[in-house]
Amino acid sequence: MTSAPCHFVRPAPGPGFRQGLFLLLLAVVTGLLPGRVEAADADFDLRHPAWTALLQRHVDQGWVDYPALVREPAPLDAYLDRLAAVSRAEFDRWSREDRTAFLINLYNAATLRLVRDHHPVTSIRKIGGLFSSPWKLAVVRVWGSTLTLDDIEHIHLRRDLPEPRIHFALVCAARSCPALRATAWMGATLEADLDAEARRFMGDPTKNRLDRETGILHLSAIFDWFGKDFTDGDKPLSEVVGQWMEERDREYLLGKAVKVKFNDYDWSLNGPRPAAKDEGRIDRGK
Repeated sequence: MTSAPCHFVRPAPGPGFRQGLFLLLLAVVTGLLPGRVEAADADFDLRHPAWTALLQRHVDQGWVDYPALVREPAPLDAYLDRLAAVSRAEFDRWSREDRTAFLINLYNAATLRLVRDHHPVTSIRKIGGLFSSPWKLAVVRVWGSTLTLDDIEHIHLRRDLPEPRIHFALVCAARSCPALRATAWMGATLEADLDAEARRFMGDPTKNRLDRETGILHLSAIFDWFGKDFTDGDKPLSEVVGQWMEERDREYLLGKAVKVKFNDYDWSLNGPRPAAKDEGRIDRGK
């Protein structure tokens, strides 16, 4: 004897079911499902706290402890991974100041990792092949691409966000470069910080100095390479850089024709910090 087939009749969805389905669909659309919470809350922290923490741990008055970066690679890699996760759409929504600060930090962090990954090395110029300088190596990911240091500096900064004072902020791992700050660059304080770094760089007699006896203004080679970034044709370079020098030098240079001599560039690595007996003999721009 066979039993009669049992037909299950599905009840019509009630109001509670329809409400639950609506909320589920709403969660998918707005990105509020549990798997999407991290993405929704992952807006980039424009204060760059992870970078500041790393700098304060491994940078002392501009000197970089590269051996320590070799021993502890994870924080630098994690910070650069976080920068790489920023989409171009998010980046483009930021203010000009926040974008500039992001790119300066990106350049400096990528430079540190490049040197770290080739440590020990006595100069960044020793990195790369016979026909490839370190600045033309694809070294850092961002916006779905792998960029060179030249890409960051010459395209995304100098071309897209022109600001001559970036040359006081970008640190190429050499002793004649501007000193690496122990805090991250931030858009909120960018204007004041760029001006402060300009004054610090121009106030360093190992890199720039005015010799009144000879009437010669000794300047960093940075002004030879990028002089056009600083001058607009109305003022001579000496008068432009004078705005960041001490008052008596600034007044001396105002409206006065002086001879400019560019110093040799010391490409020795900017770290680790040399012994006290050697520190006074380095980077005299000779």
